[in-house]
Amino acid sequence: MNISKVVDAKGLACPMPIVKTKKAMNELESGQVLEIQTTDKGAKNDLTAWAKSGGHELLKYEEENNVLKFWIKKG
Repeated sequence: MNISKVVDAKGLACPMPIVKTKKAMNELESGQVLEIQTTDKGAKNDLTAWAKSGGHELLKYEEENNVLKFWIKKG
């Protein structure tokens, strides 16, 4: 997977992971992939819903050492 940008939102509480994701996504071209790293457990539902409502595609999600990682492709 070709990652265009990484957002480090570890240690931030809702809604900051979404705010940082939205800002970073605005800097990408359609089709580029954004990786988001967060420790906010609520981010799974938040980012999934946000990606869908924004016309983006959640490519992958995984949890590793209490860090949630998401890969979202810009729509």
